[in-house]
Amino acid sequence: MEYAPSISQLAGLLADPGRAAMLWALMDGSARPAGELAVIAGLSASSTSGHLARLSEGGLLAVQTRGRNRYYRLATPEIGVAIEALASASLASHPARARAIPAARTAPAALRQARTCYDHLAGELAVALFERMAHANWIEVAGTAVELTASGTQGMAQLGVDLEVARRKRRQFACTCPDWSERKPHLGGALGAALLQNLMERKWIEATSTSRALRVTPLGQQEILRIAG
Repeated sequence: MEYAPSISQLAGLLADPGRAAMLWALMDGSARPAGELAVIAGLSASSTSGHLARLSEGGLLAVQTRGRNRYYRLATPEIGVAIEALASASLASHPARARAIPAARTAPAALRQARTCYDHLAGELAVALFERMAHANWIEVAGTAVELTASGTQGMAQLGVDLEVARRKRRQFACTCPDWSERKPHLGGALGAALLQNLMERKWIEATSTSRALRVTPLGQQEILRIAG
């Protein structure tokens, strides 16, 4: 126990609804002032100040000073990964309750279109691509399992996705992954990771410097729509 990670400390900081709301608003990589976070969380200025102090002291937030103003952002990308993992777990364990909350109200806009989910693509773009691949018979879906068909194998090969390398990975080759912002599945597993790597190598998608949000390039906006189209 002496060397166990401070999971309970992190969980305690995330457990408060007001603090969770402020952290969620910062998931897009933005830096926001205390007044704006107070409005988002529906808290008074004094309560917000106390919560922000706890989050900063706990290592979840970093503070930037701009003139007379202080701006707060997530301290590290790993904090965002942890929060998204909890959101995905909540969706998986309570799908009916999750569907009752409109995604547009809960998902930061920059993350909703396209983002990384561990090492594969997530968001609106990923869900739409997954649906097109299913309709075009590139993949067969049974529960959480995904099988790549002969058509899908040919299509992925034409894109330049290295299927042999993906199959040699010590992990599930292809599976569904619940998308917390769209309430639908996207492609996970080694195949999902290989596809994202391919799209980035083609410069159809670019990483952003401030968060796990991904930018779809003008070329990508045209070409990705043709995949399994």
